[in-house]
Amino acid sequence: MDTAPPRKAYPSDVDDDEWAFIAPYLTLMTEAAPQRHHDLREVFNGLRFIARSGLQWRLMPHDLPPWQAVYQQTRRWITAEVFAAMIADLRALIRIGDGRSAQPSAIILDSRTLTSTPESGARAGWDGAKRRTGSKVHLAVDTLGQLLALHVTPANAQDRAQVAELAAAVQEATGETVTLAYVDQGYTGETPRQDAANHGIALEVVKLPNVKRGFVLLPRRWVVERDFGWLSRFRRLARDQERLADVLKGFHLVAFTMLMWKQAIPILSVL
Repeated sequence: MDTAPPRKAYPSDVDDDEWAFIAPYLTLMTEAAPQRHHDLREVFNGLRFIARSGLQWRLMPHDLPPWQAVYQQTRRWITAEVFAAMIADLRALIRIGDGRSAQPSAIILDSRTLTSTPESGARAGWDGAKRRTGSKVHLAVDTLGQLLALHVTPANAQDRAQVAELAAAVQEATGETVTLAYVDQGYTGETPRQDAANHGIALEVVKLPNVKRGFVLLPRRWVVERDFGWLSRFRRLARDQERLADVLKGFHLVAFTMLMWKQAIPILSVL
């Protein structure tokens, strides 16, 4: 197993306990493979540094592996879906530690719009509700806020049009245990209701009170809004900085693995 780096640590570096959990997911080849030129743990630290700091790849610090090596390995990890596998296991662990079944029966659907940049502008769309040009990241999370499914579209894509894809991904991830999805009024209409029903899921629209004053927490839906707040701490996700939608999705998955690990620490400490 890789050893800790012989340098002053960055706040984004993976610690020994987390690395012991993560390393088996990331090792796509044997340690003795001749293609390996850089310490795998340091490559992963480079990815986490970019995710948290928001720097361009070419501004990777000199005491981390070259940006080209980190980027290429990140693309391999994304293609191999290693972060999705990590999230699935962490989600089950957190749910069991909270006294729940490993797989959820209820979920929340929502989206966030990220402003485009010159890198992502070619696939951007205009979000009339948010009044910005960019990309939408569509999420499905359980009632604890743990990620189940995620995909990226131009910002002009309607939330209700994504229900079928999200529902299919959720049922695949859970073994078809989900029967209920909480949504906002952007998912109203017969088409999204039928799309969800085709996958055995009923949509329940959580509406604002008729009379409201100031900020109001919506039942159930506040959980996904909290996730959006946590994701905003990762500066790479403040805007859509990526040329490829798959890489934008990958950075969201990396962020979720970091957030979920912190929630799993108290559970692992008592095992």
